[in-house]
Order: sequence, then structure tokens, then C-alpha cells
Amino acid sequence: MAGHRSRRARGSVSLFAAVALVAAAVGGGTAALIDGTTAASGGGSSAVSATTVADQAAADGGTVASVAAAVGPSVVEITSGTATGSGVILSEDGEILTNNHVVSGATTVEVTFSDGTTAPAEVTGTDPDTDLAVLRAEGVSGLTPATLGDSDDVSVGDQVVAIGSPEGLTGTVTSGIVSALDREVTVAKDEGTGGAQPGRGEPWPFEYGGGQYNGDLGSSTTTYEAIQTDASLNPGNSGGALVDMDGEVIGVNSAMYSASADSGSAGLGFAIPVNTVKDVLASLEAGTGTGSGA
Repeated sequence: MAGHRSRRARGSVSLFAAVALVAAAVGGGTAALIDGTTAASGGGSSAVSATTVADQAAADGGTVASVAAAVGPSVVEITSGTATGSGVILSEDGEILTNNHVVSGATTVEVTFSDGTTAPAEVTGTDPDTDLAVLRAEGVSGLTPATLGDSDDVSVGDQVVAIGSPEGLTGTVTSGIVSALDREVTVAKDEGTGGAQPGRGEPWPFEYGGGQYNGDLGSSTTTYEAIQTDASLNPGNSGGALVDMDGEVIGVNSAMYSASADSGSAGLGFAIPVNTVKDVLASLEAGTGTGSGA
């Protein structure tokens, strides 16, 4: 991948038990790791246009495997301080979408691509009101942008695929269905009560169904209407892609419910609809979102 930074060594990863209600969350379960074979000769990523990603998934039969193969190169791991999350590539030259809570309060951000190469990134726009942010990876080109779909076309029962980096396991794929629409989820806007960003495996403060989880949300919160899915989600997939069987991103994975600290995923995950992303994307790209200092 032209301009990517050095390849990061991978050691063994100690998996944490899933917490009671996770917002920095998503991945795991019936997981399969995407083969990191997106590099073209010379170490660069194969350049695929935004319209080709969905076409490739459809041409290959619209299976979980074909969706994973087509969209996997468009999903990255994000490390910001001690925290990890996921992101969705928007442009060939390094624009990446993620959750605001993945990068909130971070002083350094690094992106790991599906082929294992890394690059530093700068947060260029944030919108805490929608819990969304845009990054710019430095010195990269020829990336594979995702295709953004239409969340208004999503129906309960539709099959979906979640792709992200739970517990730092880059390129993890899970599948399920859309369980419900328009679920109200409330998250903290900023760095949380202690002013410290959650680390790997730690949850983001989160409220759902009248219950508050993972600590105090503080005085600054935001509520969005989420897509609910039973695709297995765990800490680290926040900011990753929820994809339909046409290979189009229909949501940004952002929160996960677990019945107890030891039970893992309970099949109650939540994603910000992609049409919410579209509503604020221009301001995020311009750096004029509600948290961008404009």
C-alpha cells in the first residue's frame, strides 16, 4: 500500500470477558478473520473504486464470504492511545469514518489496514452529537473505499455482516440479521467521567432501555436511533462496518449489550444508520462538525 508505514508486529492477544453493556464494542462470536491479501505488488493495496466494492460482493453471490472478501479491505483498525476501535475507508487517499468515542481525547492515532500495514492519522472532523468522526491517514494512496448504502431501505430480518477489530483482532467478521430499527441509544459525548479514554477491552458509557451501563455518562450525552442486530459484537469494533448482503455499508457499529460481565455477546448490538452519516459527512470532511471547533 503506497506510503504506508511499517508493518506492526502481532503478538498473542488476551481476550477480555465482555462487559455488561458495551459501547466501545463489536465483533467476535462466530468470527472469521479476513485474509489480509489485499496488497498489490510492491506492498500497496489493490485500488478498487467505491462502486466496485458492492458490485464485487454481488457478483460473487451475495454470501457472507463474498461480502467479507469485498468489504474487508475497506475496514481498518484504529489505535488511539491505549484504546482500539475500527473505521471505514471513505476515499482512496486515506479518509476514514469512525465513532467519535473511538478517538475522543486521543493525542495520537494509528491506523492498521487489512494487509497489516500501518499509518499515522489525524482527526479532521468530529460530531459528538452523532458520535461520528473522520480521520485522514497520512501518506497513503490506492485504498479501497467502502460503498455507503441506504439505511432507509433496511428491514427487520435482513441479513447483515459486521466487520471490525474486536480486542485488536483486525478483520474479524460476524453475521446475523437486523433485529429491530429505531432503537434509542444514549452515549457519552466526551471522554467520560474521569476524562480518560477507555482502553482495549474497556466499554464506553452507554444507556439503553432506561438502564445506564459502564459507568457514569456524565453531563454531556447524545442519543441516536440505532439499527439493532444480533451479529456478535465485542469491544474494539466500534466504528466498524455493518454491511448488507449487497456489500453496502448500512451502519456504523457503535454499541453492544451483554447480560453479564462473563457472558460475552448476547446478540444485542447497535449501529448508527448510514443515512445519519450522510447527513453530517460533508461537515465532518470540512472539519466543521459540532466538536471540530467551528
